[in-house]
Amino acid sequence: MSDLDLRLVRYFTVVAEHRHFGRAAVALRVAQPSLSRQIRSLEQRLGARLLDRTPQGTRLTEAGEVFLPLAKALLRSADEAQARTKAAARPTRITIGYMGNLFVTSAVRELRHRHPDADVRVLHMDWNEPREALLEHRVDAAVTRMPLATDGLDVTVLYDEPRALLVPLDHRLAGKEYVTLDDIADEPVPRVLDPAWNAFWRVDPRPDGRPAPDGPLVEDLQDKLEYIAAGQAVAIVSAGLQATAIRPELTTVPLEGVEPAHVVLATRAGDRNRLVADFRKIAKAHLTEPAFEPR
Repeated sequence: MSDLDLRLVRYFTVVAEHRHFGRAAVALRVAQPSLSRQIRSLEQRLGARLLDRTPQGTRLTEAGEVFLPLAKALLRSADEAQARTKAAARPTRITIGYMGNLFVTSAVRELRHRHPDADVRVLHMDWNEPREALLEHRVDAAVTRMPLATDGLDVTVLYDEPRALLVPLDHRLAGKEYVTLDDIADEPVPRVLDPAWNAFWRVDPRPDGRPAPDGPLVEDLQDKLEYIAAGQAVAIVSAGLQATAIRPELTTVPLEGVEPAHVVLATRAGDRNRLVADFRKIAKAHLTEPAFEPR
């Protein structure tokens, strides 16, 4: 089987599809006698008769019935191998995902400068999308925040961000130089369905072992902001968040005594796309700190 000619395998699948040598020859744009010889050559290599001629056309033998799905799978694998190899050697497209309040412009601009013929795209993602978007090939690289399940991914920390408390302007803590977890010991903090995200962004449990006070369960960012603006909860966020830019009635206060947030670049493990490799290098050089100061 090591010298099996894929061209002959493809000829066989076309004859099997049409069940007629004449129609298959037309579809393949080869002479019918030549096609017949090619099929006989394939049968000789396999040591089995694949097709029988009938008055109505052609039918598969028992061996042909067995070989047909294997032949189709073999051709699909060959096509995939060719496409993936070509993409790795001469990548032409990359989609870079990013989360809200994370700016990738400088790195994307540099990648486009280095690869002027490449199709470089960007895609905004919700907080819970990066891993799924990568594994589903909707994005090829994701600039996001931890926590993130890393199995099947390559993850590189780009920089750390301090964390802050997001509160309404009329909150008792608004305007303070900084706050600590003791200041919000009894303040409800919104929850999401992701346990790891809750643990980090609610600091739950707190260092003394007590659970963080439960706030409303939210799925959408706008719902979360509405609860905070209404004074029903506070939230722990990235200190780089421009609160007044998203809701004029909100502000942030630096939160001290907690681990910073980690901004990372995530890609699919083992991805050999050179554009992905180049973007990783560029991101490490260009995305090294928050794009703006907290407000």
